[in-house]
Amino acid sequence: TDPKDNLSYKHLIPWIGNGLLILHGPKWHQHRKLLTPGFHYDVLKPYVALMAESTNVMLDKWEKLITNGKPVELFEHVSLMTLDSIMKCAFSYHSNCQTDRQNTYIQAVYDLCQMVHQRLRIFPYHNDFIYWLSPHGYRFRKICQLAHDHTDKVIQERKESLKDEREFEKIKKKRHLDFLDILLCAKDETGAGLSDEDLRAEVDTFMFEGHDTTASGLSWVLYCLASHPEHQARCREEIKDILGSRDTIQWEDLGKMTYSTMCIKESLRLYPPVPGVSRQLSKPITFHDGRTLPEGTVTAISIYLIHRNPSVWKDPSVFDPLRFSPENVSGRHSHAFLPFAAGMRNCIGQQFAMIEMKVALALTLLRFELSPDLTNPPRKIPRIILRSKNGIHLYLKKIP
Repeated sequence: TDPKDNLSYKHLIPWIGNGLLILHGPKWHQHRKLLTPGFHYDVLKPYVALMAESTNVMLDKWEKLITNGKPVELFEHVSLMTLDSIMKCAFSYHSNCQTDRQNTYIQAVYDLCQMVHQRLRIFPYHNDFIYWLSPHGYRFRKICQLAHDHTDKVIQERKESLKDEREFEKIKKKRHLDFLDILLCAKDETGAGLSDEDLRAEVDTFMFEGHDTTASGLSWVLYCLASHPEHQARCREEIKDILGSRDTIQWEDLGKMTYSTMCIKESLRLYPPVPGVSRQLSKPITFHDGRTLPEGTVTAISIYLIHRNPSVWKDPSVFDPLRFSPENVSGRHSHAFLPFAAGMRNCIGQQFAMIEMKVALALTLLRFELSPDLTNPPRKIPRIILRSKNGIHLYLKKIP
C-alpha cells in the first residue's frame, strides 16, 4: 500500500506523467476506481479477436523468416505485436506497426522504452541536470513531445465524438467500448472526470505498461516451451482439442486452456516480467527477528528471488507446470507467486495480459513447433522488465 520510491520510477514521469503506476494516496484511489471498469470482462471479451489479428500478423512474418533455416529472435517481434494489440484494443487505433516501422508515434513509444532503460543503466544520467544537458536527454525530450502531441490528438478527437450523449449511445450500439471511451466517460461521486493532464498520463502509462511487460511474459513462455518439448506437445494437443477444426480462438476457449495456463504461470514464476518492485515506507516495519526499518526507508522486493525461494518452491529452477494444479496451489501462501504484484496495488491489467498470452500462445503452437538455439541461450537481465541481453532465439518449424 505504500508509495513507489522516488529513485527509479521518477525517470518515467517525463513520459508517462503521474498515472496509476506512479500515483499514491487519495488521487491513486480515485484513478484506480475510475479505471477499474475498463478491465471488466464485458470490455475484455471483444479484445480476443483483435489480439488474434495482431498475433497472426506476427506469425505470418515468422513464416517468411524461417525459410533460411536460421533461428528467429523473438523479443522484438513480440514487443511490436503487443504494442499493435494494445493500440487496437485500448484505443481502437490501427497502427500497422508490425509491418510499417515508419509510423512516428509507434517508433516514439518504442524509442522511449529503450531510452528509459538506458537512463536507468547509466548512473550519471540519474542526475536531471546531467541528463537533460546530454544528447540523450535532448533526444528523449524531443521524442517525448512527439508522443505527447499524438496522445493529446487522439484524446481530443475521441472527446469530440463523445461530446453528445446521444452520440455516445450510438457508439455503444455500433462498436464495443474501449479503454479510452471508459477513461473519457469516467466520473467520480461528485461528477468530476479526469483532467486532460490525467487522461494523457493514464493513456501513456497503459501504453508503456500494457505492451512491454506482456511482451516479456510471452517471450519467456515460448522459450520455456521450446526448451521443454513434452510440455509444448501437451499444450498443443490441449489447444487442438479445444478448437477442433477451427483455426480461430474465441473468448469461451480461454477458460478451457487448463494445462496451457499452468505452463504460462510456471514461466511467469521462473521469469517474472517485472522482476522487482520498490516502495518508500510510510510507517516503520518490524520483522519477526526484531529488526525495524524506519519510516521513509526505500525497500526493494525481489519478485524474481521470491519465486525461486527453495523454502517455498521445491527444486525452484525446474520447470514444472503442475505446481499450479488446484491441489498444489491450495496449500501455498498467497504471496509466494507475485507476477502481477499483490494487494491493493496489484496490476490492474493482469486479466488483459493473461488473455493476450493465452491467445498468442495458442495460435503460435498451432502453426509452429519451437526449439531453442542451444548455441545462443538467453542471458537474463533486469531492465525495468526482465529481458535477455542477447535476445531470445528459437528455431521455428512450420506445422503442416
